[in-house]
Amino acid sequence: MAESRATRRVAVHEVVAVHRLGHGLWLSYLCYASWGAAFAGAALPGPALPAIGANLLLTTAGMAVNTVADTGTDARHRHKFRQAGVARAVGRARIRRWATAEAVAGLALALAAAVWSGRWPVAMAGVLILGLHLLYNLEPVRLKRRGFLGPAAFGCATMALPVVLSFAAAGARFDPAMGLVVFGLGVLGTGRTALFSVTDRAADAATGFRTPAVRYGTGRALALSCALSGAGVALLGIGLWWWHGALLALAGMLGTGAFLGGTLALLRDPTAVRRMIRYALTPAVLGNLLLLAAALAVPGGTGA
Repeated sequence: MAESRATRRVAVHEVVAVHRLGHGLWLSYLCYASWGAAFAGAALPGPALPAIGANLLLTTAGMAVNTVADTGTDARHRHKFRQAGVARAVGRARIRRWATAEAVAGLALALAAAVWSGRWPVAMAGVLILGLHLLYNLEPVRLKRRGFLGPAAFGCATMALPVVLSFAAAGARFDPAMGLVVFGLGVLGTGRTALFSVTDRAADAATGFRTPAVRYGTGRALALSCALSGAGVALLGIGLWWWHGALLALAGMLGTGAFLGGTLALLRDPTAVRRMIRYALTPAVLGNLLLLAAALAVPGGTGA
């Protein structure tokens, strides 16, 4: 008798696919989880360590929920249909259990970091991260259907709020400079999410998702996404310069803005997945690593 879906062993590549960790995205999630602690000049181990763990678990939980929610859409995508096949093979019930366990563990680590550091915004940031992932993916709200509200929720949950969580856990004091950094990351995350989703236009339209590419068309969505991303890079650069100085600001702007140059390769066909991965997504991952390395190389800024 064939092995049932509930008892079959899950391969590593299936875990990677379910959590959308391919194409180096796991490196980006690690950067987002760690940037705040690095900006604060945190020494590990300390409260920042469970905070980084909380960020990673809450992100992977959100990605697993997204995989379950998007199975029907992925099945219609010319490049993502294998993702839907993996989700069905693993089993949506099992993926939901994984997501629940990861979310609970992530919130527990956020609470532990909050108690350890004495900073309750750490726990609040964890709740907001999980909440935005659920609002983005689940009915009846399903923010993915609602133009730029979807990318804004996803971008804040993956890029901006993890910085708040690990920065606060490190014990650094928020000031206007770091507030501008977080706001810039939220704007940048919105632009990036909208940009990377342009390749999904046909599948999203077929399943009734009014994403920016569906609502405005691929060309206009690409232009709006690049404009938002550019504004986010500029805000981030100003905040980093104010927080620490020109060198970190330059690294931040070069790192997070590098992918914008690659979007020129998408002008002929914004829905070309391989071009998006090669010229936009890959430079974005490498740029995230550059910013993390630069932040680790300098001490904490004005509010540390």
